[in-house]
Amino acid sequence: MNVGHKDVPAVGKLIFINNEFVSSTSGKLFSVSNPATEENIADIEEGDKADVDKAVAAAKGALEFGSPWQSMDASKRGRLLDKLAELMERDKAYIASLEVINSGKTYREAFFVDVLSSVRVLRYFAGFADKISGKTIPIDGEYFCYTRPEPVGVIGQIIPWNFPIPMMVYKIAPALACGNTVVLKPAEQTPLSALYLASLIKEAGFPPGVVNIVPGFGPTAGAAIASHPDISKVCFTGSVEVGRQVMTMGAQSNLKRLNLELGGKSPIVVFEDSDMDYTIEKCHHALFFNAGQCCMAGSRTYVQEDIYDEFVQRSVNRANTRIVGDPLDPATESGPQLDEAQFKKILAIIESGVTEGATLHCGGQRHGDRGYYIKPTVFSDVTEDMRIGRDEIFGPVQCIMKFKTLDEVIAKANSSDYGIAAAIFTSDIDKIMLFSSRVKAGTVWVNCYNWLTPQTSFGGVKQSGMGRELGECAIREYTEVKTVTMKAPAKV
Repeated sequence: MNVGHKDVPAVGKLIFINNEFVSSTSGKLFSVSNPATEENIADIEEGDKADVDKAVAAAKGALEFGSPWQSMDASKRGRLLDKLAELMERDKAYIASLEVINSGKTYREAFFVDVLSSVRVLRYFAGFADKISGKTIPIDGEYFCYTRPEPVGVIGQIIPWNFPIPMMVYKIAPALACGNTVVLKPAEQTPLSALYLASLIKEAGFPPGVVNIVPGFGPTAGAAIASHPDISKVCFTGSVEVGRQVMTMGAQSNLKRLNLELGGKSPIVVFEDSDMDYTIEKCHHALFFNAGQCCMAGSRTYVQEDIYDEFVQRSVNRANTRIVGDPLDPATESGPQLDEAQFKKILAIIESGVTEGATLHCGGQRHGDRGYYIKPTVFSDVTEDMRIGRDEIFGPVQCIMKFKTLDEVIAKANSSDYGIAAAIFTSDIDKIMLFSSRVKAGTVWVNCYNWLTPQTSFGGVKQSGMGRELGECAIREYTEVKTVTMKAPAKV
């Protein structure tokens, strides 16, 4: 497979350990498919516990005292991250195409959101590498005290299928900037772009063992990472159910540190004084972006009662004009769902909405006769006790709900077990400040949505997880603070 710069390692040698592509210990393979066509793309080597053990040994060896990575100047770590960003930018079209055929997302989203935003994240943390410093602390007595931020150690990272490249980069960039090493498991549905990025990591000049990538399944490779005694921290993005399992395995093995970025049921609150045209489009994009397969999707849209009927009708009109189809077509706005399991799950949840009394205005059915496409779906008359109003759908299903007052809608927004994001659309600064302070969410957007930058931290509260990615907060997640206190001469 040629990309114009060099050959990608052949399928069948696609576990990346110690800067080499090697066969799995078991010799097992698993298939990945294109959700737009339902056709098989490739057979991938299946890693399991034995392969994770090898990867962890390599990562641990790369941290040994005097090794090239352990003794490397912080500024050089930053230059390696910059080089990786440069290589990703060079191959941006190819990487975006891998994302499209493997995940079904549109090329436009893969190119601009997945790849180019990840390049910016790499460059941001590259600049942080030689600026991680401790403090001197004036303590009582004849003592001198200072702190040292040090790497946590070997980091296990388990990433999801909906944003393969961003989720990988969000995790490896701060981890490497801080001097850690990584053992990463991509989602079994979407390993292709992560494995290609492994070839760029080697090309960039990272020493062997610094980044290791083991494709495989959650109950085998994922569980081996979560329970491995030589992994100091696990960073997981995925479902609440699996997050609980990761947390349990980490605690029962060696009390691992954890970062968990889990599910969401994010509320958007629309007041009658908002700009209707602008807000309709923002709420539409907040839900239907990436075919609704987004943890921070605005999946509970609360609209003030005086404008509710108009908002619903105009949202339906917009959903009916959304272009669903070939993700490689520049005109396409939504591609397919990831796979048959997701496709069937979403349709079952839609059916529950109808059964439980919500009003289905459009969509709710398969789009086309090939691929896992679902028509953009809009419900009104949704309540929090319905499955569509309570559970994370992870599909193109907009649920529009009614409210009267600010106090009422804050209570409704906070009624969910999730707390990853929230948004408010209004011109009233008092409402903005009160909502922002009282809503329980890791991120609050005001008159905007889905606006993430490398500088701003991201993560959830309640059952949406713990810890933060991006921004300076991510640096703290990947360092341990060591306090050094020494007896000093008498003060002068």
